[in-house]
Amino acid sequence: MTQPTCNVVLRCIWLHSIRHLLLHILLLLLQDWQGSCHPQCLDYKPPFEPRQPLVFCKEYSKFGCCDLEKDEEISSRFYILMENFDHSGYVTCGRYIRSILCQACSPYAAHLYDAEDANTPMRILPGLCGDYCFDYWRQCRYTLSLLLEDLGSPRQFANLTTTIEEDRTRFCDFLELKDKQYCYPNVLTNAELNANLGSVSEDPDGCLELCLEEVANGLRNPVAMIHADDGTHRFFVAEQLGYVWVYLADGSRIDRPFLNLTQAVLTSPWAGDERGFLCIALHPRFTTVRKAYVYYSVSVKKEERIRISEFTLSPHDDNQLDHSSERTILEVVEPASNHNGGQLLFGYDGYLYIFIGDGGRAGDPFGKFGNSQNKSTHLGKVLRIDVENNDDSVPYSIPSDNPFLREKDTKPEIYAYGVRNMWRCSIDRGDPVTGAGRGRMFCGDVGQNKYEEVDLIVKGGNYGWRAKEGFSCYDRKLCQNSSLDDILPIFAYPHKLGKSVTGGYIYRGCQMPNLNGLYIFGDFMSGRLMSLKEDVSTGEWQYNEICMGRDQTCRFPKLINIYYKYIISFAEDEAGELYFLATGSPSARARAGVIYKIVDPSRRAPPGKCYIKPSPVKVKGKLIPFHPKEEFVINKKPTTTAVPTTTAKTTTTAKKSPIRKPIIIIKPPMPTRKTTLKKPQPTPTRKSVRKTAIPATPPGTKATVKTTIKPTPVPPTVPKAASPATTPTGYRAAIMTAVSSTIAQTPTTKAPSTRRQGRPNHFPPSATSPALIQQQPPPPPASTTLLKWPQIILTTTPYSKNLRVLTTAWPPYLNPRSPASPPSPQRPLINTTLFIKQQEGKLWLGEKLESTREGNQVFKRPRGRGRGRGRKRGRRLRSGSVRLVGASGLPGRGRVEIFIQGEWGTVCDDLFTSKAGAVVCRQLGFTRVVAVMKRAALGEADRSVRILLDDVECEGDESSLLECKRSKVGKHNCSHGEDVGVICG
Repeated sequence: MTQPTCNVVLRCIWLHSIRHLLLHILLLLLQDWQGSCHPQCLDYKPPFEPRQPLVFCKEYSKFGCCDLEKDEEISSRFYILMENFDHSGYVTCGRYIRSILCQACSPYAAHLYDAEDANTPMRILPGLCGDYCFDYWRQCRYTLSLLLEDLGSPRQFANLTTTIEEDRTRFCDFLELKDKQYCYPNVLTNAELNANLGSVSEDPDGCLELCLEEVANGLRNPVAMIHADDGTHRFFVAEQLGYVWVYLADGSRIDRPFLNLTQAVLTSPWAGDERGFLCIALHPRFTTVRKAYVYYSVSVKKEERIRISEFTLSPHDDNQLDHSSERTILEVVEPASNHNGGQLLFGYDGYLYIFIGDGGRAGDPFGKFGNSQNKSTHLGKVLRIDVENNDDSVPYSIPSDNPFLREKDTKPEIYAYGVRNMWRCSIDRGDPVTGAGRGRMFCGDVGQNKYEEVDLIVKGGNYGWRAKEGFSCYDRKLCQNSSLDDILPIFAYPHKLGKSVTGGYIYRGCQMPNLNGLYIFGDFMSGRLMSLKEDVSTGEWQYNEICMGRDQTCRFPKLINIYYKYIISFAEDEAGELYFLATGSPSARARAGVIYKIVDPSRRAPPGKCYIKPSPVKVKGKLIPFHPKEEFVINKKPTTTAVPTTTAKTTTTAKKSPIRKPIIIIKPPMPTRKTTLKKPQPTPTRKSVRKTAIPATPPGTKATVKTTIKPTPVPPTVPKAASPATTPTGYRAAIMTAVSSTIAQTPTTKAPSTRRQGRPNHFPPSATSPALIQQQPPPPPASTTLLKWPQIILTTTPYSKNLRVLTTAWPPYLNPRSPASPPSPQRPLINTTLFIKQQEGKLWLGEKLESTREGNQVFKRPRGRGRGRGRKRGRRLRSGSVRLVGASGLPGRGRVEIFIQGEWGTVCDDLFTSKAGAVVCRQLGFTRVVAVMKRAALGEADRSVRILLDDVECEGDESSLLECKRSKVGKHNCSHGEDVGVICG
């Protein structure tokens, strides 16, 4: 080969490689952009479908951030603004003003207002696209001052707007949002953003992206979580070791155990031991019958048994069982230490269902057909018994309609048979509207060598084991028996996806409407979360994997997107919300167990629809507050190295389309996603695949397992030294010069009093105002406010009280109107000049602290910062004074604290509405309340701070929360997990 030919070939190879590299980078950027799609409201929560259609901002009636009350508020503001216009101005500018005001209802409102991070300042007006901003400037530029004044912005903005309303570039630099995908109105027409808006988000492989909230931690193999259905919304968590703990609705735990059977329970610290305390069920009428039933392993004369016992609630403590009241209901001898089953359920028929394993070992080797097909033993069965009215008689009776009651040589308790080792079952609550599906019983049945299955339990059903495993034959001789008549599973998956199914629940809660009807379950060995959705027309179940949402998807308060791998159990609370219990170390003595609440970040229920008020609980003993250990996604800091992914990306040998279609489960169900374990695990020593065996990678398996593993913390990036200050140029320099010249013409006056009508001003008093300079200033004085967009520095110069008219000429559609002239209720007045309402100058944009500490900081002006201090500048604070406390470093937002009887304390969120929030904001000198944040979303106080007010109901016109309807000072039934917060504007 000649030298020129060689060079040409090398050049072609090089160009081909560059093309592939660029294509790969483009795909990564596209994927990253899709991951930034993040619908979010101004209260830092997901959008919703309003309960009633909106009247004014109709385009957001199906999905957005406004309910009818908020829509009416926006409508009222719009018509008040339009009173300043003649007919032509109304027609020309009304559509712009309406569109700008209605963006508070957009599902992307948080992005339009730069409010996706609760720790950074918000824009005052939504971000516009460049072309739209140009049209707005060309036709209605002088309405900007009107909008800013309507939103409660300070008089000083009049000087700013006078300098930019005549210059299109400056005008649009002030209003434009540079992100062309999210700016208004492009955000409405973007097909990519709006294709599945409001639906559960999916990754490029079709995996449903959900998030989590940490609810409890430090548990030792939490095997079960139940509720009492008594209105208290407390839940009971059982540990494999033999403890059962009570958690209150605020997340705190009572230090005394509900039950302690550690001396009787048979278990060991070995990882993977299936014996122990396995389940607890409360009587369906627990408030009156006051009985609980437990399922645990026990050794009697060196013989291992399963024991089902009954306990009675203590007459002295509603959060503790009477340990001396134990009564054995049933005992079953276990021939081996594995396959113990371990589920107790009360059905809607009032009967107690018991799920028992096949006796252990491998392949059910007991007898001719195995225990599961032998109806003369309780092993490998679903039992149903009646425990009503048993105080003075036998422990239980047999329901009269049990399917094998009159069959010879058959245990009368049997309800269904042919099961191997059912681990975690649940009963469907039914559709909240139609009731469809109510009473259905779902179970996960752990497989042997090839398949895991999910079954729908029916009376008298034979579920095939050991003849069948999933849809395939296990014992071929039994499998070919025509009398088998077995019921096939609704879903089965191969061991390349997981080796030990953990049954779950059909979601029927209120808070996440997208998940209604979705059966969510998992796998103990692989850590995989999965879902099934029924096609009611065909009866088939569609499979979708569940993975953790990326950081942008889960960027909401208190949410995380990582979890421990070993999924032990699923649970639902009294309201129907869904949880799962997992651990990082499958040992009965390892305190690595965590409870996670499953959260859909794409849509929430309308405000107020899911409100609950837990009944009070009398507690004897101490309450241990809950402190989450995982870092919230919203608090994550940039790192020098990539953050470990919580869910390993799955690979496949087959070519996939960008959006994977749901898998319709037909015999045999074979999901095509191949999986590889993220970390190699030790191989089990036993031939039988046990329920809690340590995970292993079969030889020759090419698949990856999509698991979620607790990542190793990554040290935060060390910030570089700040670059030296530079002289601003272009827009910033010009606008500062213009504003400086305007302020220089304003006469210097004495600073106004720090109190006006009993309320503090929003800025410190000063006799003079320093002129603005074009150079980067030194650290700003107390009277300087930093604007987020554009980065301009303005000083708070008090205006003369005689200033009434702007210095610029107004367009013909804005005409003079006497402040005393009555507005016409029929149509806008026709005026010639716009007068400004006389008010004191205020400058209040969010200031971001130079450094944010973990401890809470108090934002109240001009009152002092000392907690519990009652004096400020020689004056005693008035009872009922309020302040906002938070860790973000921003004014106008934080936890509400009130000063009563010489001390500061918090306010519970029960019955606290936007009307009460308006009272707080008005006390602090704000014009409106943006949002009321419940469940300590803006931070909770430490235990040294008292809770002073609860059940606060205001009409909105009170001067203090003390004038509202409320409980007595210091009397409450809540904790700091329910501290209310307020965002003012």
